[in-house]
Amino acid sequence: MRYGRSRKTPTLSHWLAGLFLFVSAWLHGVAVQAADILLTGAEDSPGVQAFVQALSELRPTDSVRFQPLASLPAPGKLPASLRLILLDLPSLDWRLQEPQGPATLVLRISRLQARQRLGGSQPARLSLLWSDPPLSRQLQLIRQILPQARRVGVLFGEHSEFLLKELNLAAEPLGLHVFSQRWDNIHDSRPLQAVLKNSDVLLGLDDPDLYSPKTAKNLLLSSYSRQTALVGPNIAFVRAGSLASTYSDQHDWLSLLDQLLDQPPAGWPRALYPARFKVSSNAQVARSLGIEPPDDVSVASLLAEGERRP
Repeated sequence: MRYGRSRKTPTLSHWLAGLFLFVSAWLHGVAVQAADILLTGAEDSPGVQAFVQALSELRPTDSVRFQPLASLPAPGKLPASLRLILLDLPSLDWRLQEPQGPATLVLRISRLQARQRLGGSQPARLSLLWSDPPLSRQLQLIRQILPQARRVGVLFGEHSEFLLKELNLAAEPLGLHVFSQRWDNIHDSRPLQAVLKNSDVLLGLDDPDLYSPKTAKNLLLSSYSRQTALVGPNIAFVRAGSLASTYSDQHDWLSLLDQLLDQPPAGWPRALYPARFKVSSNAQVARSLGIEPPDDVSVASLLAEGERRP
């Protein structure tokens, strides 16, 4: 003889009630996770609209929209729950008007631009996403494509001098020596010639005072005449005649934004480089310098693997 309560088979109503609770909880979770994402900049353009559209396709449960900067109120009047993405420097200047405002991602700002606007400080609720290639990554690129190079020449100016300490720290464990030279007057070629004379490779810093259409011809012709490769500072210079550079394209930036927007704003880093990147090289320049043209995909893969290792 068995004692105790007999087990009853769940009825259809029980199953339906359970299903209703599950669906309700799931819908509530979707609603909680949905975010209001606002991108802003001084100008609208087809490129901006394409970027916003691509981000909205990555995040179909969120509200993703663009609003011109001129139509926005003061930052402190925006909802605190908003996730704000700044697309240009005018929008950053607007955001810096007051400390109040929603959590903000500053997209594609260079280290130099941030230094000029923020000095050594950084307001709360502001995350800077760097546009210029990490110096350590550029040095690793040199090691991969120019393994014999040991002396890295660097030109710097008033606004980029602060990068030298970081550059030297990154170069030391790689067995590279940095020969730096201040270049205050771009019409005086003596600093450039001094760097080229004492270097195996010239590394370009992302300093528009030194690397611009005004200086490109002199930089490239001078480096060619001494058979010294220029690495960096960006993909535009690679197209003009630099040997190679690392860079992040729109797909890489969208991937980074998607990753950050999955996190609560309180967990956003103060500053960050995109983990995803590519390598661009100029095969014609490589051949003219007697260098085997790099396999960009393979080199990028090796660099990324090295960064993932502790």
